[in-house]
Amino acid sequence: MHARFWLKGVLLACGLMVAGGIQANLSSVPDVTYEALGLDRSKATPKQTHEALVKRYKDPAQGAGKGTKGEYWEPIPYSMYLNPATFYKPPTSMRDKASRKECVECHTDESPVWVQAWKRSTHANLDKVRKLQPSDPTYYKKAKLEEVEANLRSIGKLGEKESLKEVGCIDCHVSINADPKKKIDHSKDLVMPTADVCGTCHLREFAERESERDTMIWPNGQWPDGRPSHALDYSANVETTVWAAMPQREVAEGCTMCHTNQNKCDSCHTRHEFSAAESRKPEACATCHSGVDHNNWETYSMSKHGKMVAMLGDKWNWEAPLKDAYAVGGQNAPTCAGCHFEYEGEYTHNITRKIRWANYPFVPGIAENITSDWSEARLDSWVVTCTQCHSERFARSYLELMDKGTLEGLAKYQEAHELVEKLYKTGNLTGQKTNRPVPPEPEKPGFHIFTQLFWSKGNNPASIELKVLEMAENDLAKMHVGLAHTNPGGWTYTEGWGPINRAYVEIQDEHTKMQAMAALQERVNKLDGKKTSLLDITTSEEKISLGGLGGGLLLAGTLALIGWRSRKRKQA
Repeated sequence: MHARFWLKGVLLACGLMVAGGIQANLSSVPDVTYEALGLDRSKATPKQTHEALVKRYKDPAQGAGKGTKGEYWEPIPYSMYLNPATFYKPPTSMRDKASRKECVECHTDESPVWVQAWKRSTHANLDKVRKLQPSDPTYYKKAKLEEVEANLRSIGKLGEKESLKEVGCIDCHVSINADPKKKIDHSKDLVMPTADVCGTCHLREFAERESERDTMIWPNGQWPDGRPSHALDYSANVETTVWAAMPQREVAEGCTMCHTNQNKCDSCHTRHEFSAAESRKPEACATCHSGVDHNNWETYSMSKHGKMVAMLGDKWNWEAPLKDAYAVGGQNAPTCAGCHFEYEGEYTHNITRKIRWANYPFVPGIAENITSDWSEARLDSWVVTCTQCHSERFARSYLELMDKGTLEGLAKYQEAHELVEKLYKTGNLTGQKTNRPVPPEPEKPGFHIFTQLFWSKGNNPASIELKVLEMAENDLAKMHVGLAHTNPGGWTYTEGWGPINRAYVEIQDEHTKMQAMAALQERVNKLDGKKTSLLDITTSEEKISLGGLGGGLLLAGTLALIGWRSRKRKQA
């Protein structure tokens, strides 16, 4: 027995000596990532590449952990599943020790769906992958498995001639290729896999995803480096002041549940089957890319593209890799993955290399940058994507429509924003001088701040202030997304221009009323000879501006009081 383990150790050591010189050869990872990691791509081994990626991935200065605002919030029990690297602890109630085989046996009773999904997965059927023939659309998985095994040999998880037998519970939740007879202690050894754990085997995909940090660099700092992206989406979440400030932690974690791609891979590749075919379907993106401020799913699914997927998608072979989706898979309409994973003819897990608007056109500097060389180069890359189905002239004309339509919506918002901002600067927003509590730390008081979408107290924010904020964060964003996903109702009546126009009218109306009230206040102050809350209203127009019964009662009381004061002066 000891001799067997000795022999395995010798083989593993020999494997490391050989594999140590194997180049990672990750052609799909951009040069800028190797430069950021301090690696020579012509020499870097899988082991060196993985170690450099993990070192950056786990660095708090690079976005790991609780973030710079961590002192203002504490995790709730569920947080351990959203950021397992920081918060997960094994269950102390489970003190059982189990081998590789016993894990499956126990969970067949305890959580049968997990086991059923795993048994269907590629992870549980590696020998089946090895037997695939070139005629099979999933034949690419055979080369992928060989790449995975080469990675593991370089890292020291496999011997030179050793093959990976399966990827079971222990491999992901304890350690890859662990001794089949070794028993693990639930209360000590168990972990929740994070993205770097998946990257132990899937090094290429992990490196591609992590390269978003390096390619998503805005020319004038419109967004922090590496954002927006999946590689830093959790960091972006915890660095948001309102998220850190909110006392309603259960509500705050609703945002976190989508901002977890940085931490783990099961947002797209759902556990425990981790089906590539599943993740290629548009529905895989819908959970997060939907809703009031980024209605990507709604606009796509209602577009001609989305309708074609709904009507014809059941005839496509989703097992075909993205690069072969049209030629082999029978696909004849674009999908989320088909458009966003593609860059200059190559499909990778870096999906931010064509970003120009970043979903939120109101962000300072975005619109001004849209005609820059940086933005135009990315537009050209979009043309490459679109011309898989359309002519270049058609593609460019539509992308021009998208840009100009977005700018038209932005102009409408900016006019409304200017009106409300003037009211704020003069202190004339409702309750601004009397009932505007300071927001909780680390947020600072201000106008048109993201916090006001999720936190309110007293007249902070004022209703008109919230309206213009929603106009930017929600309506304008939805209009742009509708334009970007060829959904006409999404950028006109339904979600875009129509709501923007309605908000504009309501803001103009409230602004006019507030100006009239301010003018009336000034007249009363002059009439009474000192600052007071009394209103001097003499014309029918002024009376109407107050509106309704309340204004009438206030008018009657004001006139009576002014008359009483006038009589008292004469008597004196």
